[in-house]
Amino acid sequence: MLMKALLIIDIQNDFLPGGSLAVEGGNEIIPVINSIQPFFDLVVATQDWHPPLHKSFASQHPGKELFETTTLNGLPQVLWPDHCVRGTKGAEFSPQLNTDLIEAVFRKGTDTEIDSYSGFYDNGHLKSTGLGAYLKGRGIKSVYVAGLAGDFCVHYSAMDALTEGFDTCLIDDATRSISPYGYLNAKVAMNAAGGKTVISFDLIPRS
Repeated sequence: MLMKALLIIDIQNDFLPGGSLAVEGGNEIIPVINSIQPFFDLVVATQDWHPPLHKSFASQHPGKELFETTTLNGLPQVLWPDHCVRGTKGAEFSPQLNTDLIEAVFRKGTDTEIDSYSGFYDNGHLKSTGLGAYLKGRGIKSVYVAGLAGDFCVHYSAMDALTEGFDTCLIDDATRSISPYGYLNAKVAMNAAGGKTVISFDLIPRS
């Protein structure tokens, strides 16, 4: 039997309408994610969990503008609004997200000096979150990725899932992006790397 996991990416208040880094329509995917959770052998989630002075925040770079791209530890870095600061309401999961079936949460972005889009590694692949080993330890062969945002954290997580050797699918209608153009490019890159794109309807067993 091919064991499959649902990886829910960053359904946190700061990424939803009214949050400091809101993704347009981000709230619309929560009912979809809730509806498909029972059809997986394992459900896990990621959570952005930044220290207050994280270097990905534009506020830590005087003279720089929001969403400007700079360099951080030799890597391109978008400068974001302060978001998902650990222990704040903005970092909490949406109260609309059903968390009953989530067996483990992997926090990322915890190192002040480097950003972490992927649920598996920081952006420099210097440190693992342990997610890959956890999934393999549970016998997972196939990973389905959904959440926020499709052109950043969802995409990087999907690409790392492929690198880790998992059959990887992006659930398109359970994902929203910051930039439609960026999301299109992300899907092209993922498909070129061997990933697939599905919709939630494909995941519901037929009687």
